[in-house]
Order: sequence, then C-alpha cells, then structure tokens
Amino acid sequence: MKATSARIASFGPYTLDLRSGELKKSGYRIKMGEQSFTILPMLLEKPGEMVSREELRAKLWADDTFVDFDHGLNSAVQRVRDCLSDSAGKPRWVETLPRRGYRFVGEVEWSDVGVESGASLPTLADSVEQPVPVAESSERSANNRPRWSRWRSALVTALAIALVFSAFPVGKWVRQSRAKQRASLIRSIAVLPLENFSGDPNQEYFADGMTDELITMLAKNPALRVTSRTSVMQYKHVHRPLPEIARELGVDGILEGSVGRAGSRVHVTAQLIYAPSDAHVWADSYDREISDVGSLQGELAQAIANQVGATTSDSRQQKPILPAAHDAYHQGRYLWFAGEYVKSQQAFQRAIDAQPDYAESWSGLADAYTVRAVSQLDPPESVMPQALAAARKGIELDDSLGEAHNALAAIEMFSLHQFEEAERESARAVELDPRRGESHHLRAYVLTALNRIDEALQEERKAAELGPLTRPWALGAALLRSHQFDEAIKELTLRSEGQPKDRRPLLSG
Repeated sequence: MKATSARIASFGPYTLDLRSGELKKSGYRIKMGEQSFTILPMLLEKPGEMVSREELRAKLWADDTFVDFDHGLNSAVQRVRDCLSDSAGKPRWVETLPRRGYRFVGEVEWSDVGVESGASLPTLADSVEQPVPVAESSERSANNRPRWSRWRSALVTALAIALVFSAFPVGKWVRQSRAKQRASLIRSIAVLPLENFSGDPNQEYFADGMTDELITMLAKNPALRVTSRTSVMQYKHVHRPLPEIARELGVDGILEGSVGRAGSRVHVTAQLIYAPSDAHVWADSYDREISDVGSLQGELAQAIANQVGATTSDSRQQKPILPAAHDAYHQGRYLWFAGEYVKSQQAFQRAIDAQPDYAESWSGLADAYTVRAVSQLDPPESVMPQALAAARKGIELDDSLGEAHNALAAIEMFSLHQFEEAERESARAVELDPRRGESHHLRAYVLTALNRIDEALQEERKAAELGPLTRPWALGAALLRSHQFDEAIKELTLRSEGQPKDRRPLLSG
C-alpha cells in the first residue's frame, strides 16, 4: 500500500515521479500528456483495484465540459498504454474492465527521496497547538482555555470549508484559462480520420466522408493551416501518441473523434488536443438527422475555428443536398481513394441520378473517368469524352467549385495536351481553393510543361506544406526535373528520415 508521503512509483522498468511529473523507462524520460499524467497515478495508487470510469471522468473533465465521455476516456487510456508500450488485448500494466473501469495489474513500490518507508506527512491536527498542561499554564484562566480552544477549532474548520468550496470555481477558472491559452497557440491542425462507431464496417465510407468535409470546411480559414486528407488518412486505425503524429505532420493541434450512424440518426463526437503537451482543449458531441449532416459539419467546423480564434467562411451559396445523393457521393469518394474506380464511377452516377444538380458528384464522376484512363483500365478515347463532359457540367452547375476546375485542368493537361487552357483552369482551382494540396500539385505539373520552373517549384512546395505525407517524393522529383540535383538529394533524404514508422519506403509505388 502506498505511504502517505511517497511520491515515486516504481513498476517494472518504469518510475513515475509525482512531483516532477516525469515518467521514465530504464532512466530515459517518456513524454506524457496532461490527461495521461492524471490517469496513471490514480491507477497506481490502487494496484489490483478497479478505478471506475466515473472517477476518471470527474478528474479529467470539469462538470461544464461537453465531451463524449466514452470516446474521450477510451482515447486517454489508450495514450497511457502507448506510454507504457502496453496492449489492451494482452495487458501487462493496465487492464480494462468492460463498461466499468480500469485497474493496474502490475506490482508497484512507492518511495520518496529522504523519507523513510511508512512515514507520514504532518496532518492539519498536528499543526494545531495542543492544550498546555495545567502545571505549565498557571497564568491562564481555566475558563478561558477551553473557550479559546473551541473558538480556534471552529475558525480552522470554517477556513478549511471555505477553502474547499472556493477551490471549485477557482479550479474551473484555471482549467478554462489554460484551455484558452493552449487553443490560442494552435495555428495548424490535422483532422485524424473519424472512427466508425456504427458497428457496421460498411459504414467506413460515411466516417471518411465526414472527415473529408470537415477538413474542407476548416481549410476555408486562411489563418489556419489544415493538413490534407491524403496525409491524415495514413493514420486511420493507427493508435500512436498524438504528439508523435503531430510532429510527423508538422501541426500544433489534433482533432480526433468518432461518428456513429443508426437509421436516420447521426452521432458525432470531437475533441481538440494541443499536441505539444497532449492537453485537452475542447470537446463536444452532436446528434442530428441524416438530412442535417451538411449543417452539422459547418457548425462543428465553426466551433473548432472559434476555439483557436479563427473563423470559417464560404462565399458559395449552400444548396440543400438530398441524403441519398450525399450518401452516394461519399461512397464514390471512398471507393475512388481505395482504387475501386469502376465502382466509384457507379456511385457518383447514383448521386447524380438522385440529384442531377449536385455539382460535386459531376466533379467526382470526371475524376473517376480520368483515373480509369490514366491507370489503363480503359482506352482513353473511350472514357475521356465522358470525363470532359462531366467536368464541364460540374463547372456549369457551380463555377466556384475548385475541385471541378481542377478536374478539367487534369483532362486538358494529360489527355488533350492543351497546356494554356490547363494553366488557366489550374490557376482558377488554386484561387478558389488555395488550401487544397492536390490543386497545387497539378498546377506544378502544368507550369513545368510550360517551362515555368521556378513557379512550378513554388507550387510543389505549397502542396508539400499542405500534405507532407501525401506525396513525400513530389518536391524532390520537381527539383530533379529542374536539374537542382543537390537540393533534390537533401529534400528526399529529409523526407525519408521524417517518414512515419509504419509507412512504406519513400519512393515505393
């Protein structure tokens, strides 16, 4: 059992110092986030005993914090396991008691530098002066002594009660102030793939689609750098410390969450983490009808932007999208990124059939036809006319849709070889959607074809900034094309060393 004064816990190769907040493994420091440092001592103080989920919740979040408790706590405990190289399936240290709580299953020894085992710190009672024996207090009145003692005890008790009650608003104010301070430091953010909590693997496309649209909404803010969809999707189903992911993506903030869909209802949770300290900044949950998903995404993006002192804006007139069309469009994008191009084309066509004036679906259809030709699934002459018609239809329906202009630029560049027209369309795509890395990457190709090498490199650098893991080879390849061989070697070496641990080699397929 832990002694009252002991502040250092030792278990296996680990030591946790509660005074310094340091966790060490074999003498080497392991960085912990604020939530992890809150959870681990609670478990260590009761080895072999269950710490309930409600106890952890009360410690982690103030009463006025809106958070999806289940998802937030699951994520926080997972980060503790990450620090301890532990596994939920085969726990060595932290065991899950389903729906009830957690317990520490290892052996813990508590100690403190300069304090003998079993010693205790002075208590409040020890600090109160004890009554002086009568023989030593002849100058005091026998009647005054007990009255003074009672008055002093009452005063101490009153002060203790006042301190306890005043701690609640003060603690709340401190937590809120710290959260606001952390949020103000976030100038770049990565939206990790929302977890599918529907209980149906076939709903993965819906979770990915929600992630895509949330990224798009947040990227409308020119003051906030948002990592591209392709870069963050490489962390789907990857459970690693958030500060480590943030370093690989080069961001200050991480947004993680979940989406569950049951019938016509959608439940979304999200929490914003300040990555350098792994500290919680904000969390909320939303329940909506499927027909309100579009407005929900905008509401969620605005809430996050408000937390970091930014705003989202969209000058385009928002057109109501039928749930069937919206659903089919997300299926199309999910299949397109999965390389199922024929099925992707069919899904986009279903979206168009459900709502013919849905511009995004026409843009998606153009992309599906184009990639079928580029990947040699179909002869270009058999699919590129349909691609061209679909891209133009998307622009006709919504001339402010950047991805439709980008789709047309790709067709003019790679199929029609009309480089001047491709340059105009790619410039329009970047103008409309400057935070879309894909548009900058395509424009770099177009400018290279026009022998505008310096401008092409500038566009490729912008694409790399927005999506550092999307095409880590692209800037190096652009430098090679411009005969800047030394710079190309430096760039490719840097990107190779900075790759996530679980990624394939930099220059592989």
